[in-house]
Amino acid sequence: MATFNEIAWFILLQDNDQNNENDVPYNRLQTKRDAVVDPFMISDRLFIKNFRLPKNVARFLIEMLAPYVKIQSRSSAVSLDNKVLIALHFFGTGSYQSPVGNSRFTSVSQPTVSRCVNDIVSALNHSEIFNKWIKFPSNMQELIEVRNCFYRKTKFPGVIGCIDCTHVAIIPPPANLNLNENPYPEHIYVNRKGYHSINVQLICDANLKVLNVNALFPGSTHDTHIWNNSNVLPFLKELHAHNYNDFYLLGDSGYPLRQWLITPITNPNNEAEEYFNTAQMACRSIIERCNGVLKQRFRCLIKDRTLHYKPEKSSAIINACVVLHNICVSFKVPEINEEIGDFDKGMYQVAADLNHRNRDLILGRQQRDKIVRLFQNHN
Repeated sequence: MATFNEIAWFILLQDNDQNNENDVPYNRLQTKRDAVVDPFMISDRLFIKNFRLPKNVARFLIEMLAPYVKIQSRSSAVSLDNKVLIALHFFGTGSYQSPVGNSRFTSVSQPTVSRCVNDIVSALNHSEIFNKWIKFPSNMQELIEVRNCFYRKTKFPGVIGCIDCTHVAIIPPPANLNLNENPYPEHIYVNRKGYHSINVQLICDANLKVLNVNALFPGSTHDTHIWNNSNVLPFLKELHAHNYNDFYLLGDSGYPLRQWLITPITNPNNEAEEYFNTAQMACRSIIERCNGVLKQRFRCLIKDRTLHYKPEKSSAIINACVVLHNICVSFKVPEINEEIGDFDKGMYQVAADLNHRNRDLILGRQQRDKIVRLFQNHN
């Protein structure tokens, strides 16, 4: 029968990335605790593979979270560095907590992994951190900067964000949750593709930075309902009420056409309208790319992984991953190109709004026609 030392050594060899000569060497180890490898001593490539962030960004994250994470004083307590790396490994791989704990970089129990993930998720959802890293433009200077960036990259005028929803799979929530834990019954979480999920609304800028996230609604909730309950909508209405009309979002045909939310033309009648649809779709594809980049980097969000938590905790994990995504965008961290299959973008195609007397709809059509003419005059 193999000894513990032999088993530990076999696991290390199995886990080692033998294709990179810059990875740290491993000596025969005597105990499980001795087997833990300092993650900051491994190669940059292997560090990013396991923790999804470069070392400098991980160190920045550790320093940023220090005031918000309580560390026990006992000698056996998990350090802040390890708590952050354990959480990053969980976010990035989407593995169950036991394999994360058994990693050669951590070697802790499943309950310890759970506490570490909880601590880091809570810290990333702290208002001082969350509101710093995820914020919609709130003044004219910020709005103009975002609009100009969109125009430089897409040549589409007036855009200050692209909006769409994406589904994040969760396990079926218990039927006995009280209203404080979850106001929705279990079946409301079943989306149109037949699995339980959170329908997450994202608004991003031209650099894939998320400006607003709403992860509070069950999978069966329509995108429009989430938008109607968004805190961005009143802001845009107020903006247009003061005649700042050249600022709007782009959305797909599942959203209602408004002055502040421009959607495609359902049945284009001429080349100008077809050109508008092509340009609108090309610019709007930025949000689809944002969804893909987010889920490629933090694989706990992809459908095949499924978050094994109650809805409230799942929403907090989604928020935490979006904060980390924005940090990566700010540090210009290269995208992670891994195949994640067909992820659900949450797009619903609906019939055009037939209420021609709706004032907001009429103004939205006028806004869209103005953009069509603008494109036509520039071509």
